[in-house]
Amino acid sequence: MRMKTEITELLGIEYPVIQGGMAWVAEANLAAAVSNAGGLGLIAAAAAPAEWVREQIRKAKTMTDRPFGVNIMLMSPEADAVARVIVEEGVSIVTTGAGSPEKYMADWKVAGVKVLPVVASAALAKRMERCGADAVIAEGTEAGGHIGELTTMVLVPQIADAVQIPVVAAGGIADGRGMAAAFMLGAKGIQAGTVFAASKESVIHENYKNSILRAKDIDTRVTGRSTGHPIRVLRNDMARKYLELEKNGADFQELEALTLGSLRKAVVEGDIKNGSLMAGQSAGLVKESLSCEEVIRRMVTQAQNLMNGEAQHE
Repeated sequence: MRMKTEITELLGIEYPVIQGGMAWVAEANLAAAVSNAGGLGLIAAAAAPAEWVREQIRKAKTMTDRPFGVNIMLMSPEADAVARVIVEEGVSIVTTGAGSPEKYMADWKVAGVKVLPVVASAALAKRMERCGADAVIAEGTEAGGHIGELTTMVLVPQIADAVQIPVVAAGGIADGRGMAAAFMLGAKGIQAGTVFAASKESVIHENYKNSILRAKDIDTRVTGRSTGHPIRVLRNDMARKYLELEKNGADFQELEALTLGSLRKAVVEGDIKNGSLMAGQSAGLVKESLSCEEVIRRMVTQAQNLMNGEAQHE
């Protein structure tokens, strides 16, 4: 059932499926489970201290002998230190978000690191290609967490037209239908987050997991548009309060005070009323908690059947 594409060849993986770099969610256990299932697992550095990232890398190495990567959030004050840890620990794949990785490219290239920046526009994709990116992850606004404006449907083909390097589609993909559609749009692989956040191996609190599994198609909201940092979350008391404050013209400090520590509240404490329940619009498609292996196997089988013209009756 192997699925060979430019992305599987580039990354040395069995299936062209990358697990999203979700802050507080994507740690060693989840990354190792996805990699063992034939995809590419990621450890999310987020704003964590560089030494925590080092510990997670070392832990993942004890749990899988397959390739895995680190997602580095370039706005983090720890970014420089994490960029060094990646080289020191021999990590072979990096995905980047919230900025440009240009200043780290030379060191990473010397160390043989493959770099896949997350982009939300064709202009940024072209810039990343020029500075040496090996592939780009075109992430549509359907995704959970920090988002751009364009939908996956229109973003992926425009980026595929704009660059020569392989494109990975992200945003709104949770099953084989989304995967097959992504390939039709010109992608060579997909990145999925929400479906892995709800997986059996995910360390998030059961309350958070159940919120994803119960979510309907209309249950996500985008907060933070007024600050220039839009974030997609499941609707709850905190999201409602935030949107109300935004509507009434609250300043950045007031909004920031409301969300301080809110992702930890959701992931660790299971506070589904006041926590930040980051999830993509695909949450409405995720109905059961499967193992990472089951997620990937079902996704790939369904995508292959669809691309081979076989009807789906689910």
